Amino acid sequence: MSDIKSRGLFDESVLFKQSNFHREKNFESFDYRKWLLERTDDESRAKLIFFDLLHNNEDEAVREFKRMNMERVGFRLSRWFTREDFMDYGFILAEELVLRQEYYDAVILLDQIIRMEFSFEYFKLFFPEVKSLARHILRNNIEGAVNDELAIDAWERALELRFGKNDDAFFLLKIADSYERIGDFQTAKTCRNEASRISAEAK
Repeated sequence: MSDIKSRGLFDESVLFKQSNFHREKNFESFDYRKWLLERTDDESRAKLIFFDLLHNNEDEAVREFKRMNMERVGFRLSRWFTREDFMDYGFILAEELVLRQEYYDAVILLDQIIRMEFSFEYFKLFFPEVKSLARHILRNNIEGAVNDELAIDAWERALELRFGKNDDAFFLLKIADSYERIGDFQTAKTCRNEASRISAEAK
């Protein structure tokens, strides 16, 4: 989706059209990024993330996204953007997170994008690539990258993303392994039994 990352697209986006300062007489001298940095509300921080993402400040965008997820319960980029902007720029951010091996945060973001696509198609023919990225992370990168509690959360999310029975069985076995490591053997057994049932159905 390299065409999405065109700086021109962002500059013409709803983010600027809806900003009051856009009407200021001296707009050309206005430092939008500085203005956002001085604000602490969720909307301004969300807009800062996408502004940095699309203006060659990808490291700062990733850092701020991780910080907001850690410090603000319920922080969601999708709340502050049009559906199309969130899905386009959110996917770009997910790719940047993967490049920096921030796999859990990428899963959280991709989970939101995929669920939004399920509710109403937007990516359409490109959607398999979105799901493929999420699937690859969940199968290959989550284990060992985060603690067992976060890994369980990621794999439980995966069970709702319609990857298929074989993938669901795989994720259930990973969940079982994690529960065993944290000492919850009963839940681990339940997950293993469910994985076996799903595997049998898939044959």
